[in-house]
Amino acid sequence: MENLNKFYIDGRWVAPNSSQSMSVLNPATEMQIGTITLGNETDVNAAVAAATRAFSHYSQSSRAERLKLLKRLMTGTQDRFEDLAQAMSSEMGAPISMARDAHADAAVGHLQGFIDALEKLEERDVLANGDVQVYEPIGVCGLITPWNWPMNQIALKVIPALATGCTCVLKPSEHTPISAMIYAEIIHDAGYPAGVFNLVQGDGLTVGSALSRHPDIQMMSFTGSTRAGTAVTRDAAETVKRVTLELGGKSPNIIFADCDLNERVTASVDECMYNTGQSCDAPTRLLVERSCLGEVLEIAKRAGDAIEIGNPLEEGSHIGPLFDRIQFDRVQNMISVGIDEGATILCGGLGKPEGVSKGWFVRPTIFTDVSNNMRIAREEIFGPVLVVIPFETEAEAIEIANDTPYGLAAYLQTGDPQRAERVAGRLRAGAVHVNGGAFNYGSPFGGYKQSGNGREGGMMGLEDYLETKTLHGLG
Repeated sequence: MENLNKFYIDGRWVAPNSSQSMSVLNPATEMQIGTITLGNETDVNAAVAAATRAFSHYSQSSRAERLKLLKRLMTGTQDRFEDLAQAMSSEMGAPISMARDAHADAAVGHLQGFIDALEKLEERDVLANGDVQVYEPIGVCGLITPWNWPMNQIALKVIPALATGCTCVLKPSEHTPISAMIYAEIIHDAGYPAGVFNLVQGDGLTVGSALSRHPDIQMMSFTGSTRAGTAVTRDAAETVKRVTLELGGKSPNIIFADCDLNERVTASVDECMYNTGQSCDAPTRLLVERSCLGEVLEIAKRAGDAIEIGNPLEEGSHIGPLFDRIQFDRVQNMISVGIDEGATILCGGLGKPEGVSKGWFVRPTIFTDVSNNMRIAREEIFGPVLVVIPFETEAEAIEIANDTPYGLAAYLQTGDPQRAERVAGRLRAGAVHVNGGAFNYGSPFGGYKQSGNGREGGMMGLEDYLETKTLHGLG
């Protein structure tokens, strides 16, 4: 933790220029576990200058050299795997079993996916007309990551930058700085040249905006809310940067009567509540064929009531708290909105779980009697809150599913393979999960509409960090 109150710039841990500090709290105990400095524009300028200097030589590195560094990074990540898991358990409240199996695992899984993609990437090819097409690193990249999946998003941005020969400045969420600090230490120990990777802690309004506006940054990659994503885009517009965005979601989950209802509904409730509902692609709208609605509600209530809430430090499949007081208040407010809109609480509801006084724990909540025009069906709540909406026909299910400003993911439960293929083809979302099909490392991740643009992960994740150049007369 000795580096927590420092920034990593030009290959060294340095004292910030800024003097503004912020306490880092454990959301399960509300106790302070550290302090960070919130950077300012001078800190950003120093980091960008280091990245700009480093780009002149790192951009000329060979694929073999970059693969060697990535494999060193893999060794270092595996060596400090438990440090990463413990950090995310304490700073964001992820139960330790999940922190290992999902949060820390993402640092390893995405890295291997990018190594595999880089080994296959064609950096030069000859077009049918004889011209030569080459792919080059885009330049200095500004990377802004959220608190809800700290290492997952850092890995999806930092690794492709390093893999393609770009240099970068990372601004992680100020609420989850410990895992980011550890990852910076891992990168340093892997032997990356000074300035290739830089870390500046801070908030979005100051550090994030300074990165987005900076004339020497050629690309911004942002994950977070749609509101903040539009701010990054506006700030970046003046210098015509490339901007990739992974934003919000309100993902539909269509339950057809021909699926294994007990298995698929139980799994669907669990998937919605996973990570305490703090996932942008969580299946938060359960669209249910009316002919099986009664049975589905019985199963959903049973599944919701069975979800355990507990200490993040303890092993197990329970869920932890929301990440801070602000998010707790937002979720409570949206549950109140649902009640005021006339929805019926099937399980959960307002307040903390029984017997809980400390920590930002909430009750997993399921609403019925919901229509898709209600706020609880249209707005991203970002907590363990599920809404159930009935439909009559396949066409109506598709219409309701697509009736959202978002398009990050969709989920589909059916026993008919032809229906699965047909419906998946009509859902306007970047990923469709059929009968529990999970995301795999190396696949592209991203969304339609206001869920963002660009894709992260695997080959497409590398391509976002590359420029295309055409050579005429060399073919």
